[in-house]
Amino acid sequence: MNRTAMGTFETLIIPLLILVLWTLASSFQWVNPYLLPSPGRVFLAACHLAETGELAKHLIVSFKRVLAGFSVTLVIAVPLSFLIYILPVFKRLLRVPLEFLRSVPPISTIPLLILWFGIGEASKMAVIVMASFFPVFLNLMGGLNTIEKEWQELSETLKFNHAEYIRYVLFPGAFPSFLTGIQLGLSYCWRALMGAEMIAAASGLGYLILDSQEMGRIDKVFVGIITLGICGIVLDRVLIKLFNRLIPWKDLEVEHKW
Repeated sequence: MNRTAMGTFETLIIPLLILVLWTLASSFQWVNPYLLPSPGRVFLAACHLAETGELAKHLIVSFKRVLAGFSVTLVIAVPLSFLIYILPVFKRLLRVPLEFLRSVPPISTIPLLILWFGIGEASKMAVIVMASFFPVFLNLMGGLNTIEKEWQELSETLKFNHAEYIRYVLFPGAFPSFLTGIQLGLSYCWRALMGAEMIAAASGLGYLILDSQEMGRIDKVFVGIITLGICGIVLDRVLIKLFNRLIPWKDLEVEHKW
């Protein structure tokens, strides 16, 4: 219990110090109160947004966009990874286009995507796919490339066909890396969506932040930012718990160690 309590205290000490400094800065007006509203004002704004249902509405819209876009990413990235691994000719054909796309920040394509797809959901979905594709694709490819040759030789001995080879050798061998790619991909598409919602949206957390800024409600801006951070932490913790149940032989907590 003492070790657990100490670990909890060490985890919370920096956030608590930040909260204390924030309170002091707003109380003694070290910073313009308009630019840095007090924690109390931010808390009251959060309560108001929660009571009216506005915060939940924007949060649900953003989550739906992320899940829909990430589903498209999985449909594209997973088959393409296996195809490139099994047929190296596709790796040679797609190397340059994929490297080019990986170097282009998704946010930079938003003006073009709006011209192509309008300000509806299609442009936001495209941003999410561009942001989350490479974390999933590259991690899955990395997992496939680390599969031991002995397993491949065993599959040849057992005369597996392509479907059996993928099902019983490739996918289980690359599964831990695939889950890491999902973890990273979701965080990347969440960040990219916020940028898209700030530019072309009528709902979502990104829209809430930008609209609050334009209305001079900096306390609501803080609510939106804090909500993003809390959602990111919760989602990451849930994914780690789920993945450690699926692959108990690999502790994904190491992804957070420095």
